[in-house]
Amino acid sequence: MHLPAGFSIVTPYIFVDEAEAYVAFLERALGGKERGRSLRSDGKIANAQIGFGTSTVMISEPQAEFPASRAAFYLYVEDADRAMRQAVASGAELIMDVANMPYGDRQGGVRDIAGNIWWISQRLTSEPYFKTSS
Repeated sequence: MHLPAGFSIVTPYIFVDEAEAYVAFLERALGGKERGRSLRSDGKIANAQIGFGTSTVMISEPQAEFPASRAAFYLYVEDADRAMRQAVASGAELIMDVANMPYGDRQGGVRDIAGNIWWISQRLTSEPYFKTSS
């Protein structure tokens, strides 16, 4: 199987009103980097690819057959406190303050300008989330 660079087996694809503004928000608030885009004949975004490290999220302006949708995302960052301040300063709504979690992450949550939830997390340990039993 061949995958394009920056893509995973599962890649989120978000249909969002005002996709142009949403792409700018992802870059400003969450550190995304636009990797490419294609436009529809009306000039709106048909597909924009936003990179977050080794992951990609695709964005599109909705249409009648593909309405706007909401989702939740788990984003790992180097510094959760700094990333949360940046997200909120860029227009995200704080829904959970950053705190240390029992599963080894320092995490907080925001709702973005399109209503999606982003759990912004910093891993504090190299231990796995779940220990498997033999």
